[in-house]
Amino acid sequence: MRKYFGTDGIRRIANTELTPELVYKVAKAGAYVLSKHTTKSPTILIGRDTRISGTLIESALMAGFLSIGANVKLVGVIPTPAIAYLTRKLKADAGVVISASHNTYEFNGIKYFSNKGTKISDSLEEEIEEVMDSGKLDKLTAVNDKIGVSEYCLDLADEYVYFFRKNFDEQIEKYNRDDFVVGIDTANGATYKVAEKIFTTLGIKHKIINNNPNGININENCGSTHLDMLKKYVVENKLSLGIAYDGDGDRCLAVDEKGNEINGDKLLAIISRKLRKEGKLNKDTIVATVMSNLGLNKYARDNGLEFLQTKVGDRYVLEEMLKYGFNLGGEQSGHVILLDYNPTGDGILTSLMLITAILEENVKASELGELVKIYPQVLINAKVDANKKYNYEEDKEIKEAIEKLEKEFAGNGRVLIRPSGTEPLVRVMIEGEDQEYITKKAKEIANLIEKKLK
Repeated sequence: MRKYFGTDGIRRIANTELTPELVYKVAKAGAYVLSKHTTKSPTILIGRDTRISGTLIESALMAGFLSIGANVKLVGVIPTPAIAYLTRKLKADAGVVISASHNTYEFNGIKYFSNKGTKISDSLEEEIEEVMDSGKLDKLTAVNDKIGVSEYCLDLADEYVYFFRKNFDEQIEKYNRDDFVVGIDTANGATYKVAEKIFTTLGIKHKIINNNPNGININENCGSTHLDMLKKYVVENKLSLGIAYDGDGDRCLAVDEKGNEINGDKLLAIISRKLRKEGKLNKDTIVATVMSNLGLNKYARDNGLEFLQTKVGDRYVLEEMLKYGFNLGGEQSGHVILLDYNPTGDGILTSLMLITAILEENVKASELGELVKIYPQVLINAKVDANKKYNYEEDKEIKEAIEKLEKEFAGNGRVLIRPSGTEPLVRVMIEGEDQEYITKKAKEIANLIEKKLK
């Protein structure tokens, strides 16, 4: 069980839980683990989002890296996927993003990226924690001319802009329409400057909202976790499409011209169709998590695609993709990984794939959104004894209740039982065509689990 790292790096309330002292230790230990096989002074990139605590944590991280002899490039406010891309492009030893993604401003976090631009593995995070708590840190101190140096490299954001120009300029120029206008919600986060640069460079007509960060308004009733403002804005301004990023820019959700949500499952279907038409969908496969809607599974099946599911977390989607050579995967929340471009979720990349699909087919966003029928989904938490939360798999009565319901669904519904990783809960998720019925059944199974596993 990891002590500091969670499912997506370290994430805590800044300056009380994620203290400068803790950040300093994470930096020293991380630099040691990620660069211990190099013979030269390691180089580490640091990027951040717009939270008020960002520069505080950046200073502590930088101090930790410099004190162990690592050199630091400070990239400033920039999306998470830009750090992943730049770390690999510049052949740096590691990249770090200071962000708490979609969380409110008082939280902040630290995400490490390897020299290949991927989030580091669970085992590397465990190794970093071991070094942090081993008493080795005092010995890992550079002296004299071995102390690291830092430099501001804010212009590296232009490399990220060029990446999109290189990959999308020709397509956009060929299919762009004068009446095609996109609304962009940057969540007052890391994409607030660079997204507008990219859309302007590509010549995509756009209107932008929530691009005035003040340190505390990141994700505040805006962005990919709060779509209501964007839905209203798109409809009122008669826009062709709305795009919403989260605070660190690795997620994207969309809104069609009628104000309907295009979620991560629908995005995966739309992009898979585009890639397949171009002969670029590796092994005709989509990788998603167990939380993806049954509708995406059925879309894949009806269109002759393979559909693989992993446990929840974009890192596990990526692991599956790398292991078997797939190039498209993602989550319902809008993390979409396009491995031919970048080895992490990239909100701007996802939005441009959607835009080019709409323009190339010369259709409305709502038409592509209808590719996937989203089935009603209900999630109920069963409170259980923490020591028994995995026992549902062995309980005969619980197993029979699940099997009976699955048989009844006959492929038009799904039951997913998932113990919480952090709480004494078993999560019961059911999908089906009738919201009222699946809610009733989810409550019945949750009550049975509570009764048997107290």
